[in-house]
Formats: sequence, structure tokens, C-alpha cells
Amino acid sequence: MSDSPVDLSNTLDTGRATQLAQALRTELRKAVIGQDAVIDDVLTALIAGGHVLLEGVPGLGKTLLVRALARCFDGDFARIQFTPDLMPSDVTGHAVYDLHTEQFKLRKGPLFTHLLLADEINRAPAKTQAALLEAMQERQVTLEGEALPIGQPFMVLATQNPIEQEGTYPLPEAELDRFMLKVRMDYPNAQQELDMVREVTRSSRADMLDVQPLRTVLQAKDVLLLQQVASELALDEQVLDYAVRLARTTRTWPGLILGAGPRASIALVRGARARALLRGGEFVTPDDIKSCALAVLRHRVRIAPELDIEGLEVDQVLTQLLDQVSAPRQ
Repeated sequence: MSDSPVDLSNTLDTGRATQLAQALRTELRKAVIGQDAVIDDVLTALIAGGHVLLEGVPGLGKTLLVRALARCFDGDFARIQFTPDLMPSDVTGHAVYDLHTEQFKLRKGPLFTHLLLADEINRAPAKTQAALLEAMQERQVTLEGEALPIGQPFMVLATQNPIEQEGTYPLPEAELDRFMLKVRMDYPNAQQELDMVREVTRSSRADMLDVQPLRTVLQAKDVLLLQQVASELALDEQVLDYAVRLARTTRTWPGLILGAGPRASIALVRGARARALLRGGEFVTPDDIKSCALAVLRHRVRIAPELDIEGLEVDQVLTQLLDQVSAPRQ
């Protein structure tokens, strides 16, 4: 491939779309070392048109991943540091009085971008968190009674720290449900950390890698085409039924006191189509559904208190569920 972005405006070829999605993944792996599974999850959400809640301790490269992604598809990038005193207008924008025209003008907030990094989202109160809801669901923001559309593609990547609970506010269930995936970023293994330290210490930018050398693989408008190609991948009725059965089973599964709603079924199918495109498949398989099931379901269900006391985590309960719900034969 050449170093210049590729214009896909006149093609809907699945193979070409897969090639570009995989090229995007290759570039991201140059910047974010040791987090291949996280990169695949974020690309899954991007291709599926969803949002991601990224959970991990500080210093694992969450911000770097978002900056690298924006760089690779020539998208606009904005970052909001969520704090207890952050106001909704700091996110969405507000009306400003212009002395020259003696009229109010709307000043758009950082929400109007392609990629929005909502850093430590659970440090802001619910009122400010809720400022994201309309944008995430409707792809628009209402300011002073006027509905302003947000340019496409639009993706929110919100981070939260799983350790520090002091001064944090739990995300409301309505907001959690808007995130297509909840992705957990863990420590890299020994070899990956060695590779990362080697690369970072070669960089002139203190303790982080520079995303400038990354190639721009495609334009922001071409991401919309990838989303369209993925949405048109063949999906057998039995595979669709499998996705719905997984979501419905969480509502009656022992050990879960809150099950996933219909948005989970939709997210499973959208995520599976994106996975299929990313691996180069012509159709969606049950394995595509299963591969994104944990990220789709873990923030939409609630574990029973007695299991929590015993030290069981929601992923363990969901893994048992995935093992026991029968998948259609391929």
C-alpha cells in the first residue's frame, strides 16, 4: 500500500474493506504495544459505529490508543478530562453573547469531533455524564433549543480507573447501556513490556510514543464505508437467534440479578459483523458473536451479592453462560 490515504468512494468490495481495516490494525499495533486484543475491540466498535468504555489502571496507553486511531484515519480528536467541577456546557458547548452583533452565538464544545476521549468519566457527577447521552445515541446535541448534528463518524472512548474509587461517581445504567463495549486493558506480558519500554525510550517524547510516524490509512469518510460494508455482511437466521438467546439468557441466569436488555442483542450482532469484516469473512459465524460477547455483556449485567462476596467476577459468570448456551453448527 502507498503512504497516502485511499479513497474508497466508489467501491463496496468486502475484500478491500477488510484489507484497509487490517492495515488500520497494523498501524495501531506500532503505537500501542502489547494490547492487541484491546485494539481489535476498539476497531470492532469503530466499524460497528459504537462507543467504548475502556477500563484500566493508569499508564497502559489508553490515551495513546485514541490519539493513534485518530491519526490513522485522519480524524478529528478531542479530549475532555472529567473532574467533579466539570459542567455539561463544558462538554456540549454554550451560547455566548457577541458585543458586536448584540446577539447570542452558539459556541460548540469539544463533543463536536470524530473521536472523543472522555478521560476518567466517572470523576464527574451524573449531570455532566448525562451530557454525553444525547450525542452517543442520537448523534446530535441540543443547544439553546437547536439540534446540532455531530459529524460522522463519531465515537466516544471513555476511560475509568478500576482501582481508585475515592471521588468517583458510578455511571448510571442508562449511560452504561449506550456503550457498545466495555473493554478491560490489562498489563502487558513480560516480552510485550520489554518491547514497549525499548520503543518508548527511543522516542524523544518523554514517556510516550510519538504517533506522527503512523500512516494515515484512510479518510474519516471512508470509515463510514467500512461501517456500511460490515452492516451488509450475510447473517444466517440461526446466528441471529444465537445472539438474541445469549442476551435473553442473562435475564434468568443463576448468579445474575440484572440481565442485559435488547440493546445487547443489537450490539452482539453489530459487533459480530465488524469482527467478521476484520478477519476477512464473507459472513458472520457464531464464533464472531462469541468473541465480542464478554465486552458487550459485562457492563449490562449485575452479579448477585453472594457471588461477589465469594470473589467471583462478572466475566467468570458470563464465561459459564457462554459455555452452556448452545451455538448453531457452522
